Amino acid sequence: MGGGGGGGAEEEELTAQETALYDRQIRVWGVDAQKRLSKAHVLVCGVNGTTIEFCKNIVLAGVGSLSLMDDHIVTEDDLNSNFLIPHDESVYGGKSRAEVCCESLKDFNPMVRVAVAKGDPSLIDGTFIDRFDIIVLSRASLKTKLFINDNCRKRSKHIAFYSVDCKDSCGEIFVDLQNHSYLQKKPGGEPEQQELKYPSLQEAISVPWKDLSKKTTKLYYAMRVLESYESSEGRDPGETSLSDLPAVLALRKDMCDRMSLDESRIPTSLLERLLAAGKKEHPPVCAILGGILGQEVIKSISCKGDPIKNFFYYDAADGKGAMEDTPPTPED
Repeated sequence: MGGGGGGGAEEEELTAQETALYDRQIRVWGVDAQKRLSKAHVLVCGVNGTTIEFCKNIVLAGVGSLSLMDDHIVTEDDLNSNFLIPHDESVYGGKSRAEVCCESLKDFNPMVRVAVAKGDPSLIDGTFIDRFDIIVLSRASLKTKLFINDNCRKRSKHIAFYSVDCKDSCGEIFVDLQNHSYLQKKPGGEPEQQELKYPSLQEAISVPWKDLSKKTTKLYYAMRVLESYESSEGRDPGETSLSDLPAVLALRKDMCDRMSLDESRIPTSLLERLLAAGKKEHPPVCAILGGILGQEVIKSISCKGDPIKNFFYYDAADGKGAMEDTPPTPED
C-alpha cells in the first residue's frame, strides 16, 4: 500500500457501533477506506484556528487516534480564531493550547482517542515519529519543517507529512506523501491504479524560480521570501510587522535577481498583507484550509482520489485556490 497509514486495516472488521456511527460516510468512500481511517494515527504539531478545523474534521470522520503537541499557554489572542477554546479564563487559564483543545475534541467523537503529546516539535526523534502515520505541522519555522519532513522520510514505515499555515486571509498547504499509490476513478467508472512520487520540502523549495511555470501563483514566491526573511532574522513564524517591509523588499530584490524573476511577480501589496498579518488567522480561511487538509488526509489514508501535489494556496482577496507542483512535472 503506497498511501497513508493503517497497515493491516483491511483485515480487521469495523464494530457494529462504528458501522452505525459512520454509515453515511461509508456510503461515500466505502468500508475499506473507513477501516483504514479507524487504524490511522495522526500527530498535529501547532494548535491554532486552522489545525483545529482539521482536527474537528478527522475526529468526526473517525480517525484511529489524534495527538496534539503545543505546550504554549493559551492567551487571549488564541480566542480570536480557535473556536474550541471557551471564552472563559477560569477554563483555559494556565493550560496549554493542546490541553484545552484535547478535552473539547473528545466530545466530538468519543470513539476517537485524543491525547496531548508534550514536547517541542523541533526536538522530536524518529522513534516518536514511528508512532504515527500522518504528521501535520503548523506555525513552525522552516528549519523545523525541514527537520521533521526529513525524519519522516528516513523511517522504514510510510509517514505522510503535511504543513499548513494561515496568514490572515492567505493560506499555504504543503504535502509530501513520498511514493503514493491510489485509485483514480476514470470517466467510465472503472478505478485505475495511479502512482505519484513526491519531492521533499527541501527539494520542492530549492527549484530555481526560472524553471517554474509562468502561471505559478504569486503567493508561492511571497511565502518563500517571508520564510527566508524569518529564518535569516531568527524570528519565530509570524513575528513580523509592517516595519519589516523595507528589509523584506530588499530581500525580494536580492532573491529575484538571483533567481532571474521579475520583482513584479511578488507584489509589494501582497508582502504588506502578509507582514501585517503576523500570527493573525482569519477564521473563514481557517475553515477552508482545515476542510481541504482534512479531505487530503482522508484521501491519503484511504488511497482513493487525486491528492494535492504538492502545494496548495488560497487567497481570500480573490477567493481562488491554486495547486502548485514543484518541481514541475514534464507536462508543465
